[in-house]
Parts: sequence; C-alpha cells; structure tokens
Amino acid sequence: MKFFDDIEGTIIRSRRKTVSIEIRPGGALVVRAPIGVSETEIRRIVRDRETWIRNHMQKVKARDQEAEQLPKLTNAELHELADKALKIIPQRVAYYAPKVGVTYGRITIRNQKTRWGSCSASGNLNFNCLLMLAPPEVLDSVVVHELCHRKEMNHSKAFYAEVLRVFPEYYKWHGWLKEHGNALLRRML
Repeated sequence: MKFFDDIEGTIIRSRRKTVSIEIRPGGALVVRAPIGVSETEIRRIVRDRETWIRNHMQKVKARDQEAEQLPKLTNAELHELADKALKIIPQRVAYYAPKVGVTYGRITIRNQKTRWGSCSASGNLNFNCLLMLAPPEVLDSVVVHELCHRKEMNHSKAFYAEVLRVFPEYYKWHGWLKEHGNALLRRML
C-alpha cells in the first residue's frame, strides 16, 4: 500500500488492540493494526507519524550501510561461535531457570538468520550462536526472555512483568539488540 508518494508499506491485521509502526531492516514499513480499524484511520495515523517514519528510515538505512561494511563470518568462525555458545549458554540458562522458577528441556545452538532465541511448547530452547558477539547482558536478556515463555507462551503484560522481575534491565539490552542485531545477522554468509 502506498502511504506517501515515495513510501510504500504493508498492513498486517490481527487481534491486537493498538496500531504500531515498524521500520524493518532494509527500510520496509510495516503497520500492525487491529482487525476493526479502517484503512482511512490507519492512513491518518501513519501520516501523523511521517516525521518519525522518515527519520527512522534514515537511521535504518545508515545502520544497514554500516552492517554491509562488516566482514562476513567464515564457516570456521561460525563453528567456533557455536562451540563457545554450547559452553556458555547452558550455564546462563541453568543460572536463570531457578530465578524464573521453571524447568526446560533440550538446549540447541543454531546460526539462524532472523531469530535470537525460541522456546517450544515442550520446553526446548534454541539460541543463535551470534549472541556470542553481543555483550553478555544481551545474552542474559534473551535467555530470560525464552525462559519466561515457559510460564507465558505469549508477549502479554504478564509475560513482560515476569521478564522484568528477573532481569530489570531487559529493555536496555533488548534495545541494544534491536539497534545492533541486524549488523550481527548480516555477518552470516
């Protein structure tokens, strides 16, 4: 959908309560909206946020250009990161699981192109080996996030209340990952 003469975007409708605007890596505009909100209202909200959208698109473009300058990781380097992650991540999970008050299943290390971690309904945890390139607090924020899914398999207020109870600086380090994570992911071959 064309929102401005030079900006197109995508609308994703769901059972959410508010409209959100996201600029994805590469500069794609995504508008998430409740099912019942009219296209006219969505356009008005987007127009009201035009300055923010344009500023944010410039920042994303600059970060994308910076990320392109970083060297790609070789298969050997990815293997080293995975080995390091296999030693460190289980220790961090074991440290935080009692604080969250949960158990967990298998821990798997992957080199994924889009996800930092995930938690299955059966309690198995997956983590991206590229977390080894981030500050330790970022790793801890992802570990706590995934462990909290053992209590809440959603991203509700209750979920985030649990995350913040265990890791009060979560938003700071989640913000670091939002800002710098794309550069790390782009280092994959």
